[in-house]
Amino acid sequence: MDLSNVMEQKSFAIVGDTLNKEKYAYKIKQAMLEQGYEVQCVGKELSSLNDVSGEIDVIDLCIRADRGLALLRECRKAFKMLVLQPGASSPELISYLEENHIPYLQDCLLVGLKLYRS
Repeated sequence: MDLSNVMEQKSFAIVGDTLNKEKYAYKIKQAMLEQGYEVQCVGKELSSLNDVSGEIDVIDLCIRADRGLALLRECRKAFKMLVLQPGASSPELISYLEENHIPYLQDCLLVGLKLYRS
């Protein structure tokens, strides 16, 4: 799956500080909502991916890699893929994703919105 495929999905879980206007998680959340995506937020709004109501197509990590890894390890919800925003990955997180056959992409949803959703 590439970034254009990601942007075709409808339900996103944004993981990070989605309440602080200075943070990228907030900017991504706002831009996704403006484009009509279904967005639920984990970190400051919901404490776990398991608290997300409904289905998750894409999890977008905008959080420190160690915290993202902890949330993924406890996650019991199905999802199609994961996007790692710049700065949200680590060798441990990548190893976990690959060992568990979790599809992931290291990219930015803001870029995806600009390229594929004008």
